[in-house]
Amino acid sequence: MSLRQQLNDALKTAMLGKDQATVDAVRLINAKIKDADIAARPKADSIDDAGIMSLLQGMVKSRRESIELYQKGGRAELAAKEQGEIDVIQKFLPQQMSEADAKAVIKTIIAETGATSVKDMGKVMGALKERYAGQIDFSQAGGWVKDALNAA
Repeated sequence: MSLRQQLNDALKTAMLGKDQATVDAVRLINAKIKDADIAARPKADSIDDAGIMSLLQGMVKSRRESIELYQKGGRAELAAKEQGEIDVIQKFLPQQMSEADAKAVIKTIIAETGATSVKDMGKVMGALKERYAGQIDFSQAGGWVKDALNAA
């Protein structure tokens, strides 16, 4: 089942269950997907599931940044709303790898690519994104790759 279908099914279920927080979050996701589809029009009719996953990850990242700002500003109710949206968005993303698993995968990819210094970071990050898109928090993976390459 495609990610679009999963989102539409979740919206229907939330509407029937009167789960307004989920309805709002899924509608936000669908609006973002529609914007991405419009932006992709000259090349394709719509974005694929990989594009949708990338979009969802970006939404999670921006909400985490907002939570941090809201907490600094003493706006706990807004931070809680953003966290609720993150919880809904993450239902449509693959299970995230633990930090230990991600670091083990990074070491494997470094060995496979023959990376020896931070100059090879792009090669390692490219392989990570190709194989583990949606499974690793890439906002943290860059630091882990850099640490692993410096330790090598």
